[in-house]
Amino acid sequence: MTENYTRPIDTGSNSYVVEATAADPTYAYLEPEELAVDDGAAIAPEPPTVAKAVVSMLEELGVKCAFGVAGGAMATVWGALSNSSIQVLNCRHESGAAFSAVEAYFANSRPTVIFTTAGPGITNALTGLFAARGEGAKVIFLSACTSAPQRGKWAIQETTAHTLPVEGIFTSGALFNYATIVDNAAQLPQIFRRIALGLSQPGGFVAHLSIPTAVQTSLCEQDLPSLDLAHSWATPSKEAIAHCVGLLSQGPFAIWLGFGASGAAKEILELAERTGAAVMSSPRAKGIFPEDHPQYVGVTGLGGHASVMTYMQEQTPLRTLVLGTRLGEPTSFWSKAMVPPNGFIHVDIDPQVPGVAYHDAETYPVQSDIGVFVRSLLEKMPNIAPANITYPRPEREQIADSADNLVRPEVLMQAIQSAIVDGSDAIILAESGNSFTWSTHLLRFAQAGRYRVSTGVGSMGHAVTGVLGAAQASKGKAVAIVGDGAMLMNNEISTAVKYQVPAIWIVLNDARYNMCYQGMKLLGLTGADALIPETDFVTIARGMGADGIRVTKEADIKAALAKAIASEGPFVLDVLIDPTRPAPSKGRNQGLAAQGIKGTTHKQVSFPLV
Repeated sequence: MTENYTRPIDTGSNSYVVEATAADPTYAYLEPEELAVDDGAAIAPEPPTVAKAVVSMLEELGVKCAFGVAGGAMATVWGALSNSSIQVLNCRHESGAAFSAVEAYFANSRPTVIFTTAGPGITNALTGLFAARGEGAKVIFLSACTSAPQRGKWAIQETTAHTLPVEGIFTSGALFNYATIVDNAAQLPQIFRRIALGLSQPGGFVAHLSIPTAVQTSLCEQDLPSLDLAHSWATPSKEAIAHCVGLLSQGPFAIWLGFGASGAAKEILELAERTGAAVMSSPRAKGIFPEDHPQYVGVTGLGGHASVMTYMQEQTPLRTLVLGTRLGEPTSFWSKAMVPPNGFIHVDIDPQVPGVAYHDAETYPVQSDIGVFVRSLLEKMPNIAPANITYPRPEREQIADSADNLVRPEVLMQAIQSAIVDGSDAIILAESGNSFTWSTHLLRFAQAGRYRVSTGVGSMGHAVTGVLGAAQASKGKAVAIVGDGAMLMNNEISTAVKYQVPAIWIVLNDARYNMCYQGMKLLGLTGADALIPETDFVTIARGMGADGIRVTKEADIKAALAKAIASEGPFVLDVLIDPTRPAPSKGRNQGLAAQGIKGTTHKQVSFPLV
C-alpha cells in the first residue's frame, strides 16, 4: 500500500517529488508545502487525501469528539482524526464507543463521530448505532471496508456484499438516515451536502460513511462546499394553532411531555402556569418541567408514579396536549386509562408519530418543532388558569431505620438526590433494569438535561459506557447508576483512566439480574437462573487505574458519595444492595393490568416484557 511518504530528487537543474512505500527507510516524510524547487519557487501544495478531506468536513460540521476502536483497515482515517482539532478517544470496545458518542451528543448538542475498522468493528458498533437512531442523536459513523480489487478474495476482515448484508448497513434505511460507501473522491462534495442537510434538520440524524482502505489515501482534487448548518424548523400553520387554542379552551387539559420537548422548557412552564394544566412526563423527559412544581403530577410509564393514575381517574382532563413523545410502551404501557374523553392533540416533528400508539383515540396531529409550536400557541392562548386547584403529587414513601447490613436502594437514591442531584451539576445516567426504575421513580430534577435514560433501545451497557461521552463532552462530572450485570457486560473504565475523564459509576451490586429475578419470581416461573457471582468492582477499578470505595452499610453512603464527587478522575462506588427490595413500578402495574396480566394489581412489578 502506498503511504504519503515523499522525498525530493535532485536532477541537477530541477527538483521533484516521488512517492514510495513506508517500508523504504531512506525516504524522509515531508509535507508537500515543505518542498521547494532549487530556484526558490514553491511547489503547489498537494491536494488532501480523502481521509484528510473527510476529517476537515467533520471539523466544519462542528464535531469536537470522536470515539472508536481503530484497526489496520482504518489506519489512514484514524491518523487524520488524531492529527485534527477533534479530540479522539480510543475506547476498549466499539459498542462502548458508540454509546459514548450518543451521550456526548446529548451533553453538548454537537454532532459526534464513531470510528471503527472493517468487519467486526462495524458489527460491534451496530447496537450503539441502533440506540443513536432510537434516541434521536446526531452521530456520524466512519468505518473501513475492503478495497475493490480485493473484494471476494477472502481479505482479512473482508467487508463486502460477500460477508455482510449491504442493505441496512451500507444503505439508508431503518438504521441509518444516510449511508454510503465512498468509492471515489469525486463523491465527497455530494456526501458533505447530504450530511450537512441531515444535521440541519430538527431531531436525530445518523450517517454512515464506509471508506475502502485504498480510497482513504487517494487524493481529493474537488473543491469541498461550504456547509450551512442553519436549522430548518417545522412550523405549524396559523389555522392549526387557532384550532388548538379552540380545543384547549373547551375545558381542563393535561400536558404530557416527552424528550422531544427538551428545548422548550421555558415556554412549557409559561403555558402550564397560564392555563393551570397538569403536567406529566415520560421517563426521558424528567426535569423539562420542574418536578417540584405544584402542577407536576409525575412520571408515566416504567418507574412512574401512581399519582399520575390518581390524577387521570379523579381529575380527568378533557383532552391531553402531547409534546414530543411517541407514547411507546415505556412511556404509556398503552394503558387506556391514559386516554382522556376527547383524546389528544399530539405535536411531533415526525408526522408518522401522532395517532399510532393510541390508534383508537381521537387525535388532532400537528407536525412541528415543539418550541416553535408552544411559542405560537402562547401568542394566542388566553390566561385561563383556575384558582386554587390542587393536583396529586408524586409519592415519597417514608424510609424507616434499619439495622440490616445491606443497603436499601431507596436509601441510596435519597443520598444521591442530596449529594449529586441537589449538590452538583453532574449529568446522571441510569442503566436499564432496576437501576432505571429506582432512579426514575425516586430522583427529582428541576431542569432539563441532567437526567438520561434509554427507552427506545434500552440496551444494557448504554449508561455504563455512555457516561464516558457525557463527562467528556460536558467537560464535567457525569454519574452512571448501573447494575452489576451491566457493569460486567461492558464498561469503559480503562478509557476513562487513560484520558482522566471524571466519570463516576454507582453500582447496585446484588449478584443477580434483579429485574429478571424479581419478575420471574412474581410470575411463578421457576428454573430460570438470574444469579451471578458477587463481584468486587473496586478491585477491578483499581486494577485498571481508577479509584473506588465499596459500601456495605447505609451509614457509609454519604461519605462515599462525597469522596466520589471530590475525585478528579474516574471513580467506582460499589454498593451492596438488598436484593429483596421490590423495585418501584406501581405505574407499570396499572399498565400490565390494562393488558390483561393477572395477579399484578397490588404487587410491585419490575419486569420489562411480560
